Amino acid sequence: MKTGVLVQQMQSDLERHGYYPQLVFQSLSSALGPEELLAYVVHQEATFERDELRRHMSVLALTHTRLIVSHTDEHNHEGEIYASTSNESVRLGAIDTVVLNQVVKNPLGSGEPTLSEVVLSVGWGAVSRIEIEAAACGDPGCEAEHGFVGTTTNDDFSLRVSQAADGDETVAQVRKFADILSQASVSGEN
Repeated sequence: MKTGVLVQQMQSDLERHGYYPQLVFQSLSSALGPEELLAYVVHQEATFERDELRRHMSVLALTHTRLIVSHTDEHNHEGEIYASTSNESVRLGAIDTVVLNQVVKNPLGSGEPTLSEVVLSVGWGAVSRIEIEAAACGDPGCEAEHGFVGTTTNDDFSLRVSQAADGDETVAQVRKFADILSQASVSGEN
């Protein structure tokens, strides 16, 4: 991985989160290889499994050719703590959709509206969700079987951050990352 200010910032962010920073950084460094890091997002969240609280970290790293989606989780097996980390490398030309849903406070108020949360969804066709429902006709008295209708949606990766939970800086970082990724995925199709 080419070193630079952005790599140092990412390493600093990983250390600030304090969630196995050496493991996550080493794993990302290996996945990035010699490519230059263009943008990144670090997001840590708590997850609940039965009666246990566990931490989960997602890191998105963008290069000129790929999006790397990294996940790190901790596990407890017979009283011993384990961490697992995985990286998925997605060719930019394979990305079908980049969706950024933005929620703003006081959209009609004076001054600039405040961005309170964003949801970034990225699809590349690895995981799809199918929603099926019974088909119907316009006749309210009809009792005939009309089959089923459905929709298929890419559901590869989604990340939600909010001002309240993650802070203004993280919300702005995800928004900026989405803009860069959106442009890179269009450029990656050439």
